[in-house]
Amino acid sequence: MADTKIQTFADIDWAYLRAKAFEKKAWRNKGPKEWDAKASSFAARNKSAAYIDLFLALLPLETTMSVLDVGSGPGTLTIPIAGKVGSVTAIDFSAGMLEVLNDLAATEKISNIKTIQCAWEDDWQAKGLRPHDIAIASRAMGVEDLDAALKKIDAYATRYVFLSDRIGSTPFDVAAFAALGRPFAAGPDYIYTVNMLYSLGIHPNISVLTLDREITFASMEEATKSYSWMFNDITADETVALENYLRKQIVKKEGDQLTLRREAPPRWAVIWWQK
Repeated sequence: MADTKIQTFADIDWAYLRAKAFEKKAWRNKGPKEWDAKASSFAARNKSAAYIDLFLALLPLETTMSVLDVGSGPGTLTIPIAGKVGSVTAIDFSAGMLEVLNDLAATEKISNIKTIQCAWEDDWQAKGLRPHDIAIASRAMGVEDLDAALKKIDAYATRYVFLSDRIGSTPFDVAAFAALGRPFAAGPDYIYTVNMLYSLGIHPNISVLTLDREITFASMEEATKSYSWMFNDITADETVALENYLRKQIVKKEGDQLTLRREAPPRWAVIWWQK
């Protein structure tokens, strides 16, 4: 019988495997300045996304609760949550995202949101953060040191933790990569997160959010811009190839507005546990 170092689940180093998958991914993490530049457009595009309602439906919110929103962006979840709880603290490493969030909160006369510019890697206690009833991190798990991030968010929740992580190629369009002649490697998805939590002694619940395959844009320009973010350093020729690919995906067109049918529906895993 062949000898092997891995004989039981406990022998598997999930953090190491995730790090190797992270190295091979076809996308790169965007820095604060890149998110600053797209804060306003990102907020407008995600304001009425179906994902928001699906995620919010899972949260056991109460009017007296405090919620910590890690990687809040422009308030995609912070804003609707604020109307259902006592207070929300939103943290993000992008000053531009938090500026948009604060502007939206002021416009809607929401006064129970506190924003702090802060990254996963920062010292949260030094930033003035304290544990909240619920800690959430929505589509914000693309951090290199996931082990440290999981331990940190667990420590800053007193009742519940809710995370959402990618399933398979989500949110990327594999066929679009092929149309540009680029290889695609999805990188680590939710299964690494689940197994790393298990290794930490946390046995989470998992709910799968499946979005519509069809997506509508106001124009081809908007569609191309929305898809372009998937690619690092997209060239002019690749942009033309991308537009040609998107035209083939159109299933409905009214004036400039067009609806595309994606190769597969985006799916997100909501991973949550009660303390």
